[in-house]
Amino acid sequence: MSTNEAITRLGVAVSALGDVDVSAWSDDMLKDQLTELSSALVELDAVLSRVADGIRARGLRIEEPVSA
Repeated sequence: MSTNEAITRLGVAVSALGDVDVSAWSDDMLKDQLTELSSALVELDAVLSRVADGIRARGLRIEEPVSA
């Protein structure tokens, strides 16, 4: 996968996650989906940590963009 494709796919993933609003889910729906949601969040955390560690291992910093 090219760098541009990877960045595009990351943007799509961020957009999809931005659409998740568990506050709009009923308690029953959230309880029904909690195992699957938890697994996805743990997996996502592991992948993000791996990517961030790879960046830091190259001596670079990850910084939040400064708002204008």
